[in-house]
Amino acid sequence: MIPPLVISDRGVTVIGGGATTPYDLQTALAVAPTLVAADGGADRALALGQAPDWVIGDLDSITAGARKLIPAGRIHHVAEQDSTDFAKCLTRIAAPFVMAVGFAGLRLDHTLSALTTMASTPRPLVILLGSDDVVFVAPPRLTLPLMPGTRVSLYPMGPARGISTGLEWPIEGIEFAPGGRVGTSNMANGVVTLRIEGKMLLMLPRSTLASVMTALRLPA
Repeated sequence: MIPPLVISDRGVTVIGGGATTPYDLQTALAVAPTLVAADGGADRALALGQAPDWVIGDLDSITAGARKLIPAGRIHHVAEQDSTDFAKCLTRIAAPFVMAVGFAGLRLDHTLSALTTMASTPRPLVILLGSDDVVFVAPPRLTLPLMPGTRVSLYPMGPARGISTGLEWPIEGIEFAPGGRVGTSNMANGVVTLRIEGKMLLMLPRSTLASVMTALRLPA
């Protein structure tokens, strides 16, 4: 067990070096005010006008200029190369949830790696903000108050199945798998309930963020 470095009774924002905007970062910080940079995410945060509270990673991406602007005691070097910088951050955070920005866009391999890390790291719960999406690992049971016509995509990160109400195309009886059946571009008819077995990513429009946080019972 890795002892936590960052402890918060609210959310923590983790920023990567991928595409993000000032609006993305401010949206995340509004509900998760502690800012952790995953290695080169420190440069991204500083470019957006926010100094990170912590920098965690193998430190092969952060620039010398960024290091000069951040207290040395707030830069945590993790030398091992068996995990990503995002994973290094998550395993050292003790908080109800993490808002992740800068992990989608620019490089597809980094995005796929971030999604894999989310699915394989049970705590803390991660909500990833993309340019158009809110992405998180579906809990075993979830009720989402959605407007009719809202896009609801389910993507398995391993063998998965489930039961739903309120979806245009119900998922009961479907055996989901990454190399088989997936559930992208489904649609809500109103309130959606899900019972999920296995690791399933849920992808919704950015406009549903407040509803997602309420459904997940996260402190805001």
